Amino acid sequence: MDMHHERGMEVTDSYQLDSYAADILCELGNIGAAHAATALSELLQAPIAMRVPQVELVPFDEISMTLGGPEVVVAGVFLQVTGDIEGTMFFIQSMKSAKQLVSNICGGEESKDGFSDIGLSALGEVGNILAANYLSALMDFTQLRMLPSVPLVAVDMAQSILSIALQTDQMGGRYALVIHTAVHHREEQEDAHFFLFPFPGAQDVLLHALGIGGSV
Repeated sequence: MDMHHERGMEVTDSYQLDSYAADILCELGNIGAAHAATALSELLQAPIAMRVPQVELVPFDEISMTLGGPEVVVAGVFLQVTGDIEGTMFFIQSMKSAKQLVSNICGGEESKDGFSDIGLSALGEVGNILAANYLSALMDFTQLRMLPSVPLVAVDMAQSILSIALQTDQMGGRYALVIHTAVHHREEQEDAHFFLFPFPGAQDVLLHALGIGGSV
């Protein structure tokens, strides 16, 4: 598919991407996921498969609902993005999925109530691998420079973690690019969500570079 053909992006009041834009973003997400799966397979010394079944734009004030509600406790990895596009990224999983993934990496069970220091470090490494590969896919396509910071890991209510990205007054009415990811390991599947929050002014630059134009 020639993804460099530029066309307008129809974004309705519900922030629905048109099929062309969704196809581009899903394809880029799957490219990043394929490279991330290779890196995770080396980390786990076991086959890993990853796919991105859906990519969508979600208004900031509705983000927590994609995770089950603002008070649901989740495990999140937070990174800052600098370069031609600036913003924040989050890799977020349910506690159940995060514990399963971490136990696979660490070769043991995590405690019921939280994560060990080794578990938190492993979760941060997974987020770092995903961020690097998703951003690499975006950079290769857009020719924009996007560099992730050292990851920070937090376990808290969804709204508390996401509030890091929402603390600026200029975020009102903006959106996040949400990459839904399925991680397959042996007979198990861990669902994860990757959020890219472009800072004000950066979202139009990113969409234009992707060739889907428009202004949200």
